[in-house]
This record gives sequence, structure tokens and C-alpha cells, in this order.
Amino acid sequence: MTIRINRIDRRRFLRGTGVALALPLFGSLALGTTRCTSENPRRLGCFYFPDGVPMPLPNDPAYADWAWFPHGNGTEFRFSKCMETLEPLRNELTILSGFSHIASRNVHGHNNADQFLTAAATGDGDQAYHNSISLDQVYAQHVGDQTRFASLVMSTDGGTGTARGAHTLSFDRHGRPIPAEHRPKPIFDMLFLKSDHKSARRLLHTRSALDDLMADARSLEQRLSTQDRRVLDEYLESVRQAELKVEKAKKWLDAPLPTVDGSELNLELSTDQPREYLQTMFELIYLAFRTDSTRVVTYQIGRENGVGRSDHLSRAVGFNLAHQLSHETKNPDGWKNFGIYCRFLNEEFGRFVEKLRSTPEPAGEGTLLDNTLLLYGSASSAFHLSRNYPLMLAGGKNMGVQHGRYLNLAGNNFQGGAWMGDREPWQDKAVAEDVPLSNLFATMLQKLGVANASFADSTGLVTEF
Repeated sequence: MTIRINRIDRRRFLRGTGVALALPLFGSLALGTTRCTSENPRRLGCFYFPDGVPMPLPNDPAYADWAWFPHGNGTEFRFSKCMETLEPLRNELTILSGFSHIASRNVHGHNNADQFLTAAATGDGDQAYHNSISLDQVYAQHVGDQTRFASLVMSTDGGTGTARGAHTLSFDRHGRPIPAEHRPKPIFDMLFLKSDHKSARRLLHTRSALDDLMADARSLEQRLSTQDRRVLDEYLESVRQAELKVEKAKKWLDAPLPTVDGSELNLELSTDQPREYLQTMFELIYLAFRTDSTRVVTYQIGRENGVGRSDHLSRAVGFNLAHQLSHETKNPDGWKNFGIYCRFLNEEFGRFVEKLRSTPEPAGEGTLLDNTLLLYGSASSAFHLSRNYPLMLAGGKNMGVQHGRYLNLAGNNFQGGAWMGDREPWQDKAVAEDVPLSNLFATMLQKLGVANASFADSTGLVTEF
């Protein structure tokens, strides 16, 4: 009889006084077997950043250093300073250009976070708003019953936001927004702790939740192999570090929202807290994947149009408001400043990817990254332009995904340049026809094991993968 450890140990917990902590999978607990005999889990993570990216034109001196898209094509490409922090991960990811959603190509870019994972014609303010199911929820329908949580929906601003001003990437099968959680502490408690009110209150005023669980951990160690003992120790340390980061992030999350015009400095924020907050959110996703608590995650890093807490993330690199940077590229060092902020986001995403790459798949083959497909990008490129989305696909090598390339389907047909106060790039006629982004989504679903999958308005698959 084959024992599927994925279905046994992901529901195992360390248990303290009224508290339980989810555990990673352990190969040595497979009832006499030494390794997992079931298929590796396949995970999906989708990440969105707002406001587009630096798109100086080729005749601009900033083009070589601060353009978001690499220079070159195929395996022969060079990262700009905006992207160079990803160089160590070059063979783990693919940069894509020339993709966008058909229904949104002539819509103002700030309207598009709602449709990033749905491809729906959500329109502009003059049209009725309709949405459809998002990519993550399509996959959750196939794998959600195999884990404790069907999916994890996160954002920096929380809730659902408004029509065409979403605070969530996830929409159900009726096109209704799924509220996103933005507070690290509730995410941490939901994923890793089960407690009654008395024990939770006691822990709040005494010690770390882990301290109540160590006796059970020591007992469990006696049943583990040497390798799995190392996994347990590393995992407990990761959880403890996540606890510490959650506590540090509290002050930032308790800060009031900016005023309506977003121009007032929030003195309750320090320069370093936005970076710590972003790292904490990525750390929680990492732990959710490592414990097989869920195999589907979305995280909206920022809301479009500079509304909400997420506009403060740029303070991690010395700027006041993130959205403002996209408007100031015509100023001296404007492209550089915008590029520095995008570089910060790329660096933190890369840190998360590297952590997945450095973690062996619990009771499985390869690494967490090899069994996880990550989509990272935005629904606008140049200033408010809803075409040629800046996109990155990482991971999934055990699903047959080949990386180490710049898939430059846009060629040299880029629209961009600084906004000089007149017509914006999104108002100009397209100089090239993008590939439907839904084709990429259909391809991703098939790599994830959803047989014969199509998605929304897809017209085929991306055969380069």
C-alpha cells in the first residue's frame, strides 16, 4: 500500500497549551518509508506591483541603465541597473514582453489591477463594471481541497478596494472580489496557530508561541531522521524570525492612512519599516508554502494610483510616495529615481525566490522553487499604458518550465517615454499587437497539471515554455 505523506503530515501540528503550530512535511514520518512516493505538490504564486515601470526611449541617456526590460533577446540579454539584483537568479526566471489583456489595451493603466488575473473587460469609468474568475481561483478549484487553505489572498492595503481600484488580485467564479489580508499577525496566526481565547491572551502577555511548543518538538525529534531534524530546527527558527518580523511590522500597519491627495508625510513611519513589512509578507508566503498550508497565493504589493498604505513603500529607499515617481520621470534623475524604487521591489521579490530555491522540497524532489510557479508583474508598462505588461515568470522547473531567457515578443516596438503633460502613451495607437496574456495563463495552468486548460480569451499556448 502506498502512503501519501502529503495527505498525512501537512495536517500534523506541534501542540502546546491551547496552541498548535503547523509543521512541514517530513520524509522519515512516512510510516516506514524514507521518502515521499507521491507526486510533488505544484504551487502557484501571483504578485502585482502598480504604476508601471521605467520605459525611457532608446534615444534617452537613461535607457541603458534604467529601462525595466532587459536589453537583448533569448539567452543573450543584459539586465539594467533596475533589474541587476536578479542576476544571481538568471537561470531561474524568464522576463516577458509583448503580452497584455485584449479587453484592456486602450484603458487607462490605473484601472487594470482588477483584471490582471481575470482578463475581464472591467472597462473605465464610463462603462459598466463586470469581472470574472481570477487565475489563482481557477487553480484553487483543482488543488484547494488538498491543503488546509484553498488559497491565501494578501495585499499591502487590505480588503477589496473599489471597482477599478482593487486591493485584491483574487476574484471568485462570480467575479466578486475576495478580501485580501494585509496584517501580518492575523496571517501568521491563521496559518500557524490554533488557540482558544484564553491561551491566545496568555501568550500575548508572556512569551513566544513557540516556547509553549518546544517539549512536543523535542519529542517529535526522536522520530525524525538526521536530515529531518535539521529541517525541523530550520523551520522553527524561520517561524520565530517571522514572529519577530510581525511584531516589528505592527507599528507600520497601525499608522493612519495618508490624506486624500497623498502628499502629507506620515511621521509615524520610519524609513526601514516598509522594507521590513514587505519582507515579512514574503516570509509568511514562504512558510505557507513550506508547510503545505496552501498551494495558491496572491499578493498585491500595491494599489494603483497612489492610494493607500502601499504608496509609502518607496520610503524604504528614501522617496516619499511611490506613485509620484512615475509622474516625475521628465525631471532630472527622474528615470533613475523610479528605477531605484522598482529595483527595491525586484530585490525583495528576488530574495523570496532565492529562499524558495535554497529550500529542499519537503519529502519530495528538487526545491520549493522547482515545484512553485511564480508570476510577478504589472498591468501597465509605460506611463498609464495598458500594453506590453512588464512580466516575470519564475520557478516550476519540475513542471518542465525552461528559464534563463528574455522572451522579447515585443521586439523593438516599445511605447514609452516621459509624460510631458500632454497626451499619454495609453492614448496613442498601438504600434504592435500584443500576445493575449491569457495564453500565458492557459500555459501556466497546464504546467500546473490542469489538463487541456484554457483561460478566458486565450487563443493558444505559449510554446516557448
